This record gives sequence, structure tokens and C-alpha cells, in this order.
Amino acid sequence: MALVYEYHVFISYQRSSPTVPAWVRNHFYPRLRELLDDLVDYEVKIFLDDQVPVGGEWPKVAREALRRTRILIPVCSPKYFIDEWCMAEWRSMAKREELAGLTTVEMPGRLIYPVIFSDSQNFPDFAHERKMWSLKSWNLHYPQYQDTPEYLDFHREMERVVEDLVEVISLAPPWRPEWPVETAAPAQPKTSKLPRF
Repeated sequence: MALVYEYHVFISYQRSSPTVPAWVRNHFYPRLRELLDDLVDYEVKIFLDDQVPVGGEWPKVAREALRRTRILIPVCSPKYFIDEWCMAEWRSMAKREELAGLTTVEMPGRLIYPVIFSDSQNFPDFAHERKMWSLKSWNLHYPQYQDTPEYLDFHREMERVVEDLVEVISLAPPWRPEWPVETAAPAQPKTSKLPRF
């Protein structure tokens, strides 16, 4: 096993959503990869779960990739926070922040870099404690969205995200073999604010 990081970024998202996975694959991941690659002098490595080969042990591969990734980018939607896998990924990185001493006012944790796909009103309290980058205005998952004038605004916003990410990635603590990968029960959803009929 390598004694260093393998990935710069691990993209965490709710996989059973009808829209989030398509948006991540069609828009977020490709722009993140190309824009990061344009700004740095190293080969950018981003873990996305579709890189697990057919027949591969998905949970084992994902856990090892998370252990060997510098930062986590959760793509946040209300159902993200009730998905057991997503919460395991979030809590694993939060525990790493604790172990690395990144939970004080002087050393605020930045190993979790949340982006908002939708809503945010119904996120749990622990999520609201973190500053998040909202991409709600550009959350159309259709491939043809790239052909609209509005997509240029998304591209410019992603440029700003990536400029910030370059610094965050560079500040990740040195790799340790004891970085935890936890399994956690999903957070309880908040009561809906929509009326029941």
C-alpha cells in the first residue's frame, strides 16, 4: 500500500438521486478536472465512484480511495444527509480534521469543501456550521445544458471554486496510515416545511 496520498479530491454525492449523479458526471466533474489541471503543475487525480472497475469491490475501493484523498467535496442536497454512504464519507473526513488538529478557531477544518446542489434549508445543523459554495443556480443535469449561454456563468463560477480549491488542497496535512474511514448511520431528516394534504 502506498504511504502517500493518491487523490487530490474525492467527490461525494447521493448516488440514487435522479439528478445529482448526472449533474456530477455531465458538468461538475469535467469542469473541476479541466480547470484544476489548468491551474497546477501536477497531475490532478479526482476520485469519482464510476472509476471502480466492473466486478470491483465498490465499498472496499471507495474506502481506500477516501483514506488516500486530500479533501472531500460533498455535493449537498437534502437526501445527501440521509444517505448512509455519504454520511460515512463526511464523518470520516470530519474525524480526520479532528486528528490533524484542524477543529480549532486558529486552525479551522477545511478538508470538507461542500458545494450545494439544491435546497440547503433542510440540511442538518452540523452541515450549516460549515460555509458552503452554492451552485444551485447551475444545477441542471441535462447534457445539452452545456450549449446554453448560461453555462458560461457556471464555468466562471467553477473557476472561482477551483482557485479556492488549489489552496485548500495544498494545505492538507501530511498523509497518515491511521486516517479513519468510518461507517455512520444517516442523520435524521428535519420535519418538512411543506403542508401535508
